[in-house]
Amino acid sequence: MTGNWQIDAVLLDMDGTLLDTEPSYVSALTGALDAFGYADATAACHALIGIPGAECEALLRARYGDTFPFADVIASFRLRSDEIFQAGLQLKPGMTELLDALQEAGCPFAIVTSTSRRTAERHLAFGGIRARFDTLVTCDDVARGKPSPDIYLLAAERLGVRPQACVAVEDSNPGIAAAHAAGAIAIMVPDIVPPTAETRAKCAAVLPDLHEVLAMLRDRGLSARRPGERR
Repeated sequence: MTGNWQIDAVLLDMDGTLLDTEPSYVSALTGALDAFGYADATAACHALIGIPGAECEALLRARYGDTFPFADVIASFRLRSDEIFQAGLQLKPGMTELLDALQEAGCPFAIVTSTSRRTAERHLAFGGIRARFDTLVTCDDVARGKPSPDIYLLAAERLGVRPQACVAVEDSNPGIAAAHAAGAIAIMVPDIVPPTAETRAKCAAVLPDLHEVLAMLRDRGLSARRPGERR
């Protein structure tokens, strides 16, 4: 995809894209699964990245059987992850620069996350960036989470823009599937799980970090807003 893009808004995944939460999630869930005697915990955790909670439960039950003690495992996972996050939640490299540039350009942006609103609010607060987002769209807002396009379509609607004029930044295969299905320009910054060949085909670009995302947005037409100019 070459030439300038029409960039009316930027839609940002949260975990693994803006916040460095995924390694902590994997550590906490692996520890919880191990504590309950479930094998192959790391592979199970990787399969859940980018997937909403209800679908995670279904995948875990499919993997470990109908007797899987989901409520107990998740309670253990939440205790472990809260301990990790309260000690400090790291931002992804380039996140601050990206948000600063979008604000300077007068370009609307929003969080579009598979997690619940409660968790999103907590994590953004732990990261010290909650105040930077006026629009926060979570799995609580839609009937179908990623990889369904619903959450991206809703985010574009709330910002008053066409999905096709949105750039979506994601770290996961399900997230890219959702953004692409919504018609957005999808950029992947892989975190733990690399893109599949199918995911790569849906991406305008696969980039190493958010610094490179900002460079690409500027190369494709994002610029500082002139005094008095409206988007």
